[in-house]
Amino acid sequence: MTELSAYYGLPSEVKFCKKCVISNQRPNSTVEFNSQADEAKKVINFSADGVCSACRYHEEKELGINWEEREEKLEKLLSQFRSNNGGYDVIVPGSGGKDSAFTAHVLKYKYGMNPLTVTWAPHLYTDIGFKNFQEWMHTGGLDNILYTPNGRLHREMTRNAFHNLLHPFQPFIIGQRIIGPMMAKKFGVKLVMYGENQAEYGNLIEENTNPLMKMDFFSVSNPLDMKFGGKSMAAYINEGGYSLSDFEPYIPSSQEQLIEAGVEVHYLGYYLKWDPQECYYYASEHTGFEANPVRTEGSYSKYSSIDDKIDPFHYFTTLIKFGIGRCTYDAAQEVRNGKITRDEAVNLVKKYDMEFPQKYFKEFLSYIDTSEDEFWQVVDRHRSPHLWVKKGSQWQLRHTVSEDGVDD
Repeated sequence: MTELSAYYGLPSEVKFCKKCVISNQRPNSTVEFNSQADEAKKVINFSADGVCSACRYHEEKELGINWEEREEKLEKLLSQFRSNNGGYDVIVPGSGGKDSAFTAHVLKYKYGMNPLTVTWAPHLYTDIGFKNFQEWMHTGGLDNILYTPNGRLHREMTRNAFHNLLHPFQPFIIGQRIIGPMMAKKFGVKLVMYGENQAEYGNLIEENTNPLMKMDFFSVSNPLDMKFGGKSMAAYINEGGYSLSDFEPYIPSSQEQLIEAGVEVHYLGYYLKWDPQECYYYASEHTGFEANPVRTEGSYSKYSSIDDKIDPFHYFTTLIKFGIGRCTYDAAQEVRNGKITRDEAVNLVKKYDMEFPQKYFKEFLSYIDTSEDEFWQVVDRHRSPHLWVKKGSQWQLRHTVSEDGVDD
């Protein structure tokens, strides 16, 4: 039998974790400036017994980490940076969602820091997202800077990222990842604190042993060679009438520049045992955070990633490229945290993972200036043959966690 082509450097054999519902198709890399082929050059690791690295790290969190010692390390770290003159002493990037709301509030009101929260603006705010953002300051009692980059440029990059990479969130993710260090340098603040390390959910386990965010993956020798949506910065400038200054928010500081400026970027999740549902309860109580009144399309969740109308299409594109939809991510995480069983997760994935995000579809098409026919042409072009097969007019997955795929 001829082996089917696998796009994005993914393994041709699809395997599902025996403890959660994630597959070995989940890529490790979260941000890439370069080609589409680079985007998923690493995939989730499985041990010999078929358990994913995310589940193995969760066991380490439960049994192998002394969280009292970790909190002592946090208090020692914060004491080194705590301001004694009323100035800001830590930058907390975020949208006012449950995770950033928890991070900023607990740093201020439990540990006595004076955080400045900074937000890279969503593409298109949802009503509940903007309300939670406002509550972050007005109920949570925090200071904030909302940073909105050149809207015309950001929209064009998002369009190109969708058409060329099927990754409409790429420009947003870049901005979200570098706004913390960028604002730290501008305000002379030496500490940046993000919430959780995404390495918890499938990257190499050893990445979780370092509380510092690695910034060297952003390093480029010439910013003009950086690619956004598969198009170089030089091409945007030459063809679109942009200037280098328009790209300032997207040009990251190198690790060396941050060291020279004395800026350290840490994950609070290294020091405090992270549980997304507990963050939700805390944010609801202390910062006025509210979940959606209805579940999110593509999942059963009501409180995760609900601030941007384009967010559902980010998860839809991961379903197309990797066979992993929004429900899979949510359910896998809740299995690890003991909120649901694996059997429950399998049923939830079967019910919701393939659901199309219809609610904001027309607004998304308008934002990226794309027709519905073009949208589906781009989507279908990015389906990897080892994951998808067309039966009649319907695309179906070859393999599913419920073992009812075409080739299962």
